[in-house]
Order: sequence, then structure tokens, then C-alpha cells
Amino acid sequence: MDIVLLVKAALMGIVEGLTEFLPVSSTGHLILAGSLLGFDDARAKVFDVAIQSGAILAVIIVYWQKIRATLVALPTQRQAQRFALNVLVGFLPAAIIGLLAYKTIKAHLFNPGVVAAAFIVGGFIILWVGRRQNVAAPRILSVDDMTIMDALKVGFVQCLGMIPGTSRSGATIIGGMLLGLSRKAATDFSFFLAIPTLVGAGVYSLYKERALLSAADVPMFCVGLLFSFVSAWICVRWLLRYISTHSFVPFAWYRIAFGVVVLLTAWLGLVNWAD
Repeated sequence: MDIVLLVKAALMGIVEGLTEFLPVSSTGHLILAGSLLGFDDARAKVFDVAIQSGAILAVIIVYWQKIRATLVALPTQRQAQRFALNVLVGFLPAAIIGLLAYKTIKAHLFNPGVVAAAFIVGGFIILWVGRRQNVAAPRILSVDDMTIMDALKVGFVQCLGMIPGTSRSGATIIGGMLLGLSRKAATDFSFFLAIPTLVGAGVYSLYKERALLSAADVPMFCVGLLFSFVSAWICVRWLLRYISTHSFVPFAWYRIAFGVVVLLTAWLGLVNWAD
């Protein structure tokens, strides 16, 4: 058993879990961490996607009461049916566009300029939306108040997260706020959308790249999933407390600073952002 490899897997799992649900782009952080750790070959790319399932398990546990209540009430209660339909509708744009545009995105958008621009522009958008919400009160305070059109709009906004450096959670949370959702409602719906989106991406990636993997990789994946789950569970619980009294402004400035890091590491040749 390669202990060094397992340590790298644990570190990558921590990075995934801590950044997946914050508006800071887990992909950008995984690229940087993988390059610094020398964990950035083709197999590592599959690993990066697969360990998202650990983070998703954390969301399922945190929101289990809502998920369970929805499943139990689904056959009879209209509100539960509408909520489930909203999650499905919100998921479909990313599923369809992702399958159709994956190769194009991979070929043309994974470069330092795009990644840095996405970080920096996203940071300024967060600042702008934060100021806007201080002026205009949100019209949707809970995910149960969302309509199908609200869910569809957030679903299309989620597709912006396919641009490296944008952040899926950042796109859905900030986009949701821009569409009239409260900070809490946008965050909750972003988490619920993550369940089918990230599980689907993980299963698809494992299936597509299965030739790269072997039974010897099982310990590495198990360690990554475990640390991704634990760190995501801590992060999600913290974020839900944080947003009750704080804005996303600190994440905006962090994104801007990280965009500068992307440019510097690319210019110095330290990180291959095309990966």
C-alpha cells in the first residue's frame, strides 16, 4: 500500500469537501492542489470527480430530514411533488448541456486566462449582488416557495459552473439571489441541486474512464471519499450558520485574490491549468 498516495488522496478529499459548496470553485482548487502534490495525471482527474460523491453524502445527511419528509409525502402531497419536480427541472439543463458541450468546454476553456477571469469576474459579481440584495428584498424566502420557472432559471445558471473557475455552487447561489431568492433559499436549493448533478457527473466519469482504473485504486478512492465526506459535512454545517448573519462578500475578495494566484502560477510555470 502506497502511504504517500493515500496521504495525497486524503488532502485532495479535504480540498474537495471544503470547496465544493462554497462559492470559490472546487475545480480551481483541485487543479492547484493536484499540481502542487504531483497528483494530476489522468487517473487523478477521475478521482477528483468521483470523490464529489463523498461531499454529496454529507449534504444528504445534513438535509436528511427534508429529503426523508419529501420522499414520504411524495405520493400524496402536492408541495412535496412540486419540490421534487423543481429539483429535477433544475438538474436537467446541466445534464443535457454537460453531455453535449463537455468536449468543447474541455478543449477551449481550460486555460489560465479563462480560469483567472472566471475567479475575478465572479468575485465582482458577488460584490454587486450583495449590494443589490441590501436594497431589494428577496421575493422567495424558502425553497418550498419556488415555482418551476424559478427552478429552471437556476438550472440554467448552474450551467455557468461548467466554466472552470466559476464554481457550480457560486453560480447557483449567487444566480439564485439575483433571480430573487433569499440567501438561505438560494443556498438550500444549490445543495439540493448538487445531489443529482454531482452524483451523475461522478458515475459518468467513472464509467467513461473505467479503463484507467483497477482494484488497486480502491483504497485511494475510499480515503478520498472519506475525507471529502468529513470536510464537506463540517463545511456545509458551518456555511448554513454563517449565511444566517453574514454575506458572501469575503468569498468575493478571496476569489479575486485566487484569480491573481492563477495568473502568477501560470506565468511562473508552476501549474498547468490546461489540465
